[in-house]
Amino acid sequence: MSNFKEIVTKAVVGKGKKTTIDNHSVELNSNPSTILGCWVINHTFEGVKDNDSVKVKGSFDTNIWYSKDDNSNTDVIKDTVKYEEEIPIRKLDDFDGQDEIIVRAVKQPTVTKAELIDGKIEYTIEKTIAAELVGDTKIKIGVEKLDESEDPIIDEIDEEVNEDFLK
Repeated sequence: MSNFKEIVTKAVVGKGKKTTIDNHSVELNSNPSTILGCWVINHTFEGVKDNDSVKVKGSFDTNIWYSKDDNSNTDVIKDTVKYEEEIPIRKLDDFDGQDEIIVRAVKQPTVTKAELIDGKIEYTIEKTIAAELVGDTKIKIGVEKLDESEDPIIDEIDEEVNEDFLK
């Protein structure tokens, strides 16, 4: 005879992902000659549930190494970028209002393009942020009670047990 049990557990009840490509520019006091390198550091972010989406607020620093004075000197400029993203959440299960939010950078912000235009450095940042909602959910399983005295596998295991093993 079968009956059913409900198991309450934590599971992903909703998730979403968003890739963004944003353009930024930095004005310099000096006349840059060449861009020598760009990198992103100090990426921080956090998410807050908002109806059927997660709002992510974050920031990162872009460091741009460039030459100036007809390639006779170099300098680094730091540009701090703040952003807000809204990630739509695809519901996998009903929300109960007590969901835990997990936000992670699937692809960290990366400079994909940087160029000098009219004395300014213009660069493109690409990033991918994912959000998951973890909440309580129920699963139902069928349970069948077995009479262990009639189970041949248990009898076989009992015969193989060496009771003097630890002596």
